[in-house]
Amino acid sequence: MANWVYTFGGGKAEGRAGLRDLLGGKGANLAEMASLGLPVPPGFTITTEVCATYYENDRRYPEALAAEVEDGMRHIESVVGSRFGDPEDPLLVSVRSGGRASMPGMMDTVLNLGLNDETVDGMARKSGDERFANEHGIRVPGVQLHHVGGCMNAALAHYQAVAGNQFAKISSSFQCGFEGVQVAVVYADDPCVNV
Repeated sequence: MANWVYTFGGGKAEGRAGLRDLLGGKGANLAEMASLGLPVPPGFTITTEVCATYYENDRRYPEALAAEVEDGMRHIESVVGSRFGDPEDPLLVSVRSGGRASMPGMMDTVLNLGLNDETVDGMARKSGDERFANEHGIRVPGVQLHHVGGCMNAALAHYQAVAGNQFAKISSSFQCGFEGVQVAVVYADDPCVNV
């Protein structure tokens, strides 16, 4: 049975630099740095074989992938000490695409994955800064700004002049406006679905 997910961080790694074809350049280098004891934030890499299998299997992911991703998330939680989707102590992650070969300008990064209405509130309580939390809450996972640029620009035009609780209203309006936009990725309020 293939391993689809390789974890790293917390002073150890399942991969190494020599697994570049399997883990991609970023994944292999992160694994190598973690195994050398460098202070790399914990994470996991989904192998390049998942992409190949996806296309060979009528655009379906391998059956074991979801469970392995969940195990990868538990690894991050154990190293960091926060829980993904926890409204009291939210763990946020970033997702970066990668490949076997460098493709400058072709990679997307999704930031702040794990935010929803409840975790934004928890982040506001934990940070003591409601505006900070709500500002991050409008960065919708999986959606490129050009899809919603007009709506986003209208919301941010008032950014400098509004207080935290007013910004929450703008953030909420933005999310409502987003729901009517047709994009390939649907925003879900469940952080685990977004992963």
